[in-house]
Amino acid sequence: MIISFVGTAGGELAVEVAGDGPLIICSPALGDTRDAFAPLAAHLAACGYRVARVDLRGHGDSSVGFDRYGDEAIADDFLTLIDVLGRGEPAILAGASLSAGAAVIAAGRRPDQVAGLVLLGPFLRNGMGDAMLRVLRAAFMRPWGPFVWRAYAAKLWPGLGAKAGERAAASTVSLTRPGRWPAFRATFAGADHRAVAPWIDRVRAPVLVVMGEADPDWKNPRDEAEWVASNFADVELIMVPDAGHAPMFERPAVVNPAVARFLTKIGIDKASARAHA
Repeated sequence: MIISFVGTAGGELAVEVAGDGPLIICSPALGDTRDAFAPLAAHLAACGYRVARVDLRGHGDSSVGFDRYGDEAIADDFLTLIDVLGRGEPAILAGASLSAGAAVIAAGRRPDQVAGLVLLGPFLRNGMGDAMLRVLRAAFMRPWGPFVWRAYAAKLWPGLGAKAGERAAASTVSLTRPGRWPAFRATFAGADHRAVAPWIDRVRAPVLVVMGEADPDWKNPRDEAEWVASNFADVELIMVPDAGHAPMFERPAVVNPAVARFLTKIGIDKASARAHA
């Protein structure tokens, strides 16, 4: 494993790149790390793409101490990575949860630099009321915050079965390393998905929406997925059975070929990959 560090405003992002060809940038959900994209990245790299998996600000191997977190900050990071890694060509952005909303913002800001969007378990609008947000912000305070997160995270990935609890425990250990928990809380506080709305109509790239049928973050995941898809002119939607908030990690046998087919459909296939190598 080779990790590169890309400087951005206020710190460094940990990025792991595999393969060669057209660039795909993958950014995970709140509290998660780039390994959530490991199965998809391996599949796409084998298909002839260059896949960059990034850790969110203050998460995983990225640095802490940023002065901005949340949707718009992640959008900034997507665009920074295109500039650094893109070789002058547009990239595919794959975002999970709040990173999906950030990918939409980035695509709206610079449509010439985004060739396609893969939105996994996407948050393009706030999914809970202000009162519930206040409750969760309080719940994530120390000293009980990590215990709340561990219990919550264990329910996020039902497709993993008993291993969901193990992943939640590992996530909690990662998030409680020095400086990490304040960054996690700042990311949660900065995750105001109302920031996405002004950019949706500016998106020109084709969109693939991927939603787990058992995603616990939505009362009705299919309804939310269909609403997300309704915002785009060139869009495809797949629902993933027996998957929660990280369908690409829980059900790679379903998601991997679906994403590869989408890339071929929009003209980013193995032939173009070889041309970019």
